[in-house]
Amino acid sequence: MKIKAIITGATGMVGEGVLHEALNRSEVESVLVIGRKPCGVVHPKLQEIIHSDFYDISPILNQLSGHNACYFCLGVSSVGMKEAEYFKLTHTLTLNFAEKLSSVNPAMTFCYISGASTDSTEQGRSMWARVKGKTENDLTKLPFKAVYNFRPAFMLPTKGLKNTLPYYKYISWMYPVGRRLFPNYFSTLAELGQAMINTSIRGYAKQILEVEDILVMSKSTNKDSIQ
Repeated sequence: MKIKAIITGATGMVGEGVLHEALNRSEVESVLVIGRKPCGVVHPKLQEIIHSDFYDISPILNQLSGHNACYFCLGVSSVGMKEAEYFKLTHTLTLNFAEKLSSVNPAMTFCYISGASTDSTEQGRSMWARVKGKTENDLTKLPFKAVYNFRPAFMLPTKGLKNTLPYYKYISWMYPVGRRLFPNYFSTLAELGQAMINTSIRGYAKQILEVEDILVMSKSTNKDSIQ
């Protein structure tokens, strides 16, 4: 199966890392990056659309058909935000984008970057976890071929990429220790990217992929679907 992917958030650390993996996978035939500003990457597989309003992608919708995977890596930190603002930037933006995308790509697999400890019940005390949980839940109701919600925790950045968050240079030392002691909470950004690509190609038994699932799918080489 050849993948024609759409990627959002490519100017952030996670999106850039997923883009890097996609461009280096033979199964990925083409990548369309949608962003508010150029991602700064040049590659024969890569095309780019600059679009400022992710709440309304109607003006570019005719350019988005014919793709069979979306790696939605756009997101913001909840630090310092009120719930209404975070809800708009996380749930409203994502669902508006995804609803329109599903209307022109019903055969698409949609992969959403969520986070460890997301609250699927939408009832917990943590504001960000409730909002992420509702976003996950509502995405799964859309008429895509499949929706997968990825919940990474600590991720080791990919060396050489330019959008790594600055604080990682102070905490990267934790990775080898954490990986040994708490393997279900530590992964690399490269493993996340590989897991998203493999899941969009072969499927997975669960719609929610915790770190342990991400690690399984990052190493998946079986040509048969993992259902």
